[in-house]
Amino acid sequence: MRELFIYYRVRDADAASAREAVSVMQHELRKSRPGLLARLLTRHGANSGTQTWMETYSLEGEAQGIDATLEALVEASAAAWAHLVDGARQVEVFESQALSS
Repeated sequence: MRELFIYYRVRDADAASAREAVSVMQHELRKSRPGLLARLLTRHGANSGTQTWMETYSLEGEAQGIDATLEALVEASAAAWAHLVDGARQVEVFESQALSS
């Protein structure tokens, strides 16, 4: 299953606004795509004034996972709050593998 991992930096001063923007965006994405699992993970920098954030996206019950259309929708939705990101958003795609026991 194809999953998205998107990481970027947010300045400490913009963290509250960015957190609200991501929350609203992920809520809207979940409403438009049933089964979408969207999470936000954060890591605070050591006195750097920035935090590293990672959004993760996967689809429950769909063998293919996140397709190009949904990936484009995630990126288009994030454009509205791009001014809160310190640098570029880095998109990584991973395929989950079934492990045999």
